[in-house]
Amino acid sequence: MRTLIELENMEFKAFHGCYDLEKKVGNLFRVDVAIEAEIGDAAAKDSIGETVNYLTVFELVREQMAVTSDIIENVAERIIDAIRARFPQVLRVTAKVSKLAPPLGGKIERVSVTLTK
Repeated sequence: MRTLIELENMEFKAFHGCYDLEKKVGNLFRVDVAIEAEIGDAAAKDSIGETVNYLTVFELVREQMAVTSDIIENVAERIIDAIRARFPQVLRVTAKVSKLAPPLGGKIERVSVTLTK
């Protein structure tokens, strides 16, 4: 059975950005992850071992958010790669990384990057 597992609006303080100030002060980020996986009959068996454990996914995202990057595209790709490496039943992962109130010299709510593999 194919299933879609989504973790939405995960929030982290992280130090991603091209500017030295961003790497010193940090910024707030939101991450959304959508995972399409083949979980067999895990739902019928009520078996977490055969599905994608969303606590583990959250921990993987947190680990990747702690690694400083110049661009959020790199962060999104590392999140996807970490999830795919941990869960072989994953068919596709979409990761959206948003920098909240980025320092662009004007009022802007967020800038986001969405990658799918």
